[in-house]
Amino acid sequence: MIDLHNHSTKSDGTLTPSELVIHAMEKGLSAFALTDHDTTDGLTEALAYAESLRNGTVPFPSTAVPIEGSTVPAVPEIIPGIEFSTEYMGRDVHVVGLDFDINDTAFNGKLSEFINSRDGRNEKMAQKLASLGIGISYGGMLEMFPDCVLTRAHFARYLLEYGYVKSTKEAFDRYLSPGCPGYVPREKVTPIQAVELTIAAGGIPVLAHPLIYNFSKSELETLILEMKEAGLIGIEAIYCTHSQADERYVRELASAHNLAISGGSDFHGDNKPDLDMGTGYGKLYIPNDVWDNLKAARKS
Repeated sequence: MIDLHNHSTKSDGTLTPSELVIHAMEKGLSAFALTDHDTTDGLTEALAYAESLRNGTVPFPSTAVPIEGSTVPAVPEIIPGIEFSTEYMGRDVHVVGLDFDINDTAFNGKLSEFINSRDGRNEKMAQKLASLGIGISYGGMLEMFPDCVLTRAHFARYLLEYGYVKSTKEAFDRYLSPGCPGYVPREKVTPIQAVELTIAAGGIPVLAHPLIYNFSKSELETLILEMKEAGLIGIEAIYCTHSQADERYVRELASAHNLAISGGSDFHGDNKPDLDMGTGYGKLYIPNDVWDNLKAARKS
């Protein structure tokens, strides 16, 4: 069993990269991808911790369970990943990049540009919220959430922590969603650019959770065609919120466009209660051959 879509404290998850490795072992995963939003900062830690487990520098966690087909725990494969925030037809569209060269100079240069753009937007959001009488500052956000790429989810947690809202949903509904007084749009790359950047770094681009964008069938088909022309390899059919009918539909799209299937829980730790790594809301199952097929599709 694997999971190709997970987040750590380096973006808007609540487990550190090392804790994700431990949790993957607790879930009996043979592989998982760390796909933080617009950053690869957690990959070095996750890969180093996994290697420390393999060479015996640190002991196996006592809670680790055997992976499928084995009687002893094993350290899962850590797949380098990222989730790009892009924009298409005025809507957010996410592209997961998998198994790219994390040391690629051009790739990392573009990521720095994305992060700088996000930082500017976060400063403006803090200023807008402060103008509404909320005791918030960009510096305060950085102190509360050090060493990570800030997202709107962090602003929501700040508002909840200091009693301005009663839930993160209320934070988005009142302040942080498009049209709300604390929202600031951010300059984003296109899905095509995210695909091209991933391909250039030797990776596998995947269209993430394609049904949450509320595109019509024709709009989604057009998006897939444009991304496919740029080099799209996979589409996320096995996903935490997909019904059987949803998964069947996305599999049909994949077949029609000669795309490989991907799958992920979109695990965020406590930021998505009741959603667990590997199993989603309880029924998610992503077999090992999903990853094998994605790699084979890259080679072809």
